[in-house]
Amino acid sequence: MRKNNFLKITTYAAVFGLIGGMSFEGTTYISNKYLNKSAVESTSSTTKSIDNTTTLSSTSTKTSSSDGVSGISENVLPSIVAIDVKTTETSTDVFGRTYKQDASGSGSGIIVAQDSKNIYIATNNHVVADANSVSVTFNDKSVYSAVVKGTDSDSDLAVVEVPVSKLSADTLSNIKVATLGDSSKTKVGAQAIAIGNALGYGTSVTVGYISAKDREVSSEDTNMKLLQTDAAINPGNSGGALVDSTGAVIGINSSKYADTSVEGMGFAIPINTAIPIINDIVKSQTVSEDEQAYLGIKGTDVSSEYAQYYNLPEGIYVSSVTSGSPAEKAGIKKGDVVVKYKGKDVTTMEGLQEKMSRSKAGDKVEITVKRADNGEYKEVKVTVTLGRKSDAPQETTDSSSSEGNSDSDNGSTNNGSDSNSGQNSRNGGSFFN
Repeated sequence: MRKNNFLKITTYAAVFGLIGGMSFEGTTYISNKYLNKSAVESTSSTTKSIDNTTTLSSTSTKTSSSDGVSGISENVLPSIVAIDVKTTETSTDVFGRTYKQDASGSGSGIIVAQDSKNIYIATNNHVVADANSVSVTFNDKSVYSAVVKGTDSDSDLAVVEVPVSKLSADTLSNIKVATLGDSSKTKVGAQAIAIGNALGYGTSVTVGYISAKDREVSSEDTNMKLLQTDAAINPGNSGGALVDSTGAVIGINSSKYADTSVEGMGFAIPINTAIPIINDIVKSQTVSEDEQAYLGIKGTDVSSEYAQYYNLPEGIYVSSVTSGSPAEKAGIKKGDVVVKYKGKDVTTMEGLQEKMSRSKAGDKVEITVKRADNGEYKEVKVTVTLGRKSDAPQETTDSSSSEGNSDSDNGSTNNGSDSNSGQNSRNGGSFFN
């Protein structure tokens, strides 16, 4: 039975952008990946945490019922930030001439942890993708420069960091680490509150309910399981918080379906899905150039549509394996489909390279592939000792079929995602945020 056609496209947008002084509400990233789920550390039976030393106070989940949404918002707002980015847009005219122009966009973020050096803010990958610079506005209206700590395009998640030493005493006293809830215990019909930097105008609060859990949304590339809510999620809310009636974060707002015949269809990444990915990014260390890892495959992304058409598993189809490479030595073969790296789902070469950027040459990692066996794909796990990128054969590659090399800069990769403005639509509808 076919799913409704309007769920066939999910587009994530970096929000409300400005190009050459003109505003636009555009789509900047078509998600072609998604999510993985693993064990998370629990601080109690109902709340989750990031594996990091927290020295800021946390937002409270004890709100008097008489305070209602205003009381919840008051507690949560100190953990919500506005994120503004500067990018460079490239366009081509009808004569084939290429032009570059400055552009800007805005989104939201959630303070999820702090250690002695940095404050860590979770957001969507599409908010900070290809950013030349990032700035963060805290709840006290103070603005500070931020650095992208790392990204995971497979799950559309990213972490930006702000040095504690740069923050004023007033700012430190006004901000808090968010309390993270348990999205698995969220019930359909429960109250949901979306908080974020709507339209780039500043923090706003909208209220609704959880419409569905584990809502399977199909993009052109893969399927995603998200929380669905009718709380208004507008451009600029990307990366903001979806909280429950206690003020605990249960999701990271990511997209909304826009159509004249549709009302109130917003989506958020479940916080239980996000936490292990954020933990990996927060704990990642900068990998020096001489330690960058090398796998040795060329691959092509197998989207959900290609998977259905060619009867392949979703993942990365291995089109070739370099002779003598770590991949060949571990037993990876041409025709395999890579589906997991260190237990985390991968659906694109871009996502694999991002995860490899947090590994070093010499690391032993488990890679899961699906291999054809008498017309049926079976899961095979191999242990690969990653090689050194500097030892890899040098050859020109493109983004759709590249060697499994790690490119590291502060533990992250440049994801090179499409950032064209305008809304993608099918049957008159589109997703944006």
